[in-house]
Amino acid sequence: MIALSLAEIAEVVGGQTHDIPDPSVQVTGPVVRDSREAVPGSLFVAFVGERVDGHDFAEQVVRAGAVAVLAARPVGVPAIVVDDVQRALGALARRVVTDLGATLVGLTGSAGKTSTKDLIAQVLRRKAPTVYTPGSLNNEIGLPLTALTATEETRFLVLEMGARGIGHIRYLTELTPPRIGLVLNVGSAHIGEFGGREQIARAKGELVEALPPAEEGGTAVLNADDPLVRAMASRTKAKVVLFGESDEADVRAENVRLTDSGQPAFRLHTPSGASDVTMRLYGEHHVSNALAAAAVAHELGMSAEEIATALSEADSLSRWRMEVTERPDGVTIVNDAYNANPESMKAALRALVAMGRGRRTWAVLGKMAELGDEALAEHDAVGRLAVRLNVSKLVAVGGIEASWLQLGAYNEGSWGEESVHVSDAQAAVDLLRSELRPGDVVLVKASRSVGLEGVAQALLETGAEGEVSAR
Repeated sequence: MIALSLAEIAEVVGGQTHDIPDPSVQVTGPVVRDSREAVPGSLFVAFVGERVDGHDFAEQVVRAGAVAVLAARPVGVPAIVVDDVQRALGALARRVVTDLGATLVGLTGSAGKTSTKDLIAQVLRRKAPTVYTPGSLNNEIGLPLTALTATEETRFLVLEMGARGIGHIRYLTELTPPRIGLVLNVGSAHIGEFGGREQIARAKGELVEALPPAEEGGTAVLNADDPLVRAMASRTKAKVVLFGESDEADVRAENVRLTDSGQPAFRLHTPSGASDVTMRLYGEHHVSNALAAAAVAHELGMSAEEIATALSEADSLSRWRMEVTERPDGVTIVNDAYNANPESMKAALRALVAMGRGRRTWAVLGKMAELGDEALAEHDAVGRLAVRLNVSKLVAVGGIEASWLQLGAYNEGSWGEESVHVSDAQAAVDLLRSELRPGDVVLVKASRSVGLEGVAQALLETGAEGEVSAR
């Protein structure tokens, strides 16, 4: 973090200092919420969770070198005490990014946020030092903690912004005001919480509403292929840049195809030139993500050739997102178990089929959470798609939602042993261990709460007979 004294931090967050002998001492290390990450010069933020109270670790973090604790009450060691720790953390992030002067890129969408954020970061860091959201830490705690990792050298700050309701993204933009705002899509993720796509679009559009006007450098990067996203152009005073496969897109893809291994290739067109891209990632859905990243990078002064080279060399930076591993016996495991919604589930199935040309394909799928009244229809649709795409075998894992997946496959014409419903992750592992053959391709995907990453991990332990840790 940019060095600030404890007295300055107390002023910024509206807190009182307690047991601090020298308020001029600076925080020179990271701001952390996990006591195990405390190091000399750090500031520990004490949150009260469902199971753990961070205040209980105050003495431990100070012994580890933390200069103080940001706390809701005195803790017997150097502390800045505030009424609301979360809001204090946000205020500190706002001060740091204001002092920093880096270009902030905020992005949101129903699907693909993390993959696109990873692509943007890998492209921009070729131009200048870049800080970006690790994993999916995109909420009111994770976002300011990410912003606080920036230093004086940071020139680009790429922040993923998630939302569980109206007003969430607006709050995040108040903590870290973006100059460039990217909206990827409006899909079905969290539709049960929002109550419909129009409400999701309303929430996601808060990002472009927060941008500065065009004459002050504000830029809204919008998906030309998604009508609900494209309509957000009327909600911003910023410059609008469109990306997509539409002829009207400013940054677009032509001649999109998949390699024999299922990796997308295309001709990238930008307002300043064109260049060819062949990605290391798997699945055609990454074309839209790559175009979004290219549009941001082009606005920040990178050429088509520079962008294409960076996209062609970019890897997946986050775990369990189309993570492809080939076992010694030739079985390929695709671990995409971090999360799932109808759009990402369908994209993963198409990627599986593209990767498995001439090989047996297995789709090990579980529950998609937070779909509300749409849950039955959406699970049924995924099961039907697996049949239409000629996936060799669908393994539906879990309770009622898994039964809906299998029912969709059955009603679409999946007979005999083409689809099966198993009770839990261990049953799926037992089935796959007994039936997999060299050359098979296995996709594992479900919402994070299901914990199907354990299936992928167990299958990668070639020859192991241990049990999978299932939720």
